[in-house]
Amino acid sequence: MSFLPKKRAYRLPLLLAVAALAVGVSGCGILQRTNQTGVSEGQLAAGAEPYFWAGPVTYQVQLSRQLNPYDVDDVQDLAGVAGAQNLNAQQFWFGVFLWAKNQTNRYVTTTDTFKLVDSNGDVFTPVQLNPSVNQYAWTSQTLSPDGIEPVADSAASNASAGGGLILFKLTQNVYSNRPLTLEVFAPGHSKPSLVSLDL
Repeated sequence: MSFLPKKRAYRLPLLLAVAALAVGVSGCGILQRTNQTGVSEGQLAAGAEPYFWAGPVTYQVQLSRQLNPYDVDDVQDLAGVAGAQNLNAQQFWFGVFLWAKNQTNRYVTTTDTFKLVDSNGDVFTPVQLNPSVNQYAWTSQTLSPDGIEPVADSAASNASAGGGLILFKLTQNVYSNRPLTLEVFAPGHSKPSLVSLDL
């Protein structure tokens, strides 16, 4: 017959109760999330929590960067964009590559509403991409439980960025008005989730 030391005997029920509470909170919290703010790509690079959510969907900015319309790889990202090479000296293309996952137990729809805002308050909206022409374009999808976007083995998921492309035409003055903030509006929500992007 063995006995637990007195301190361990008291500690075990307490640890079990805490573990049960943690499981309960993590299980029910997904459907009741509120929009998250304050995530930055710098934090992602530093190994902080890389995910954010808008509504019930979990998102991750895989990469954001300037696109070169004369680069063979970036030309693919700009497929279907009329006059992609006709930029003036003050303009450039900027791509945000986004990934999403439905971690709920119901069907949910990913967003198609985004804005980029610089520290001066200038607002930029995405250029519309035709997904039948541009295989990397981010489009709103209905995800089944545990579903992801872009779907596995698609061109976007297999590309080096690993996310669907949200394309912006920016002006050079954003370099003086950093950081850029990506606003992600969940369907039916007026308050966005915010992600600070490196530029």
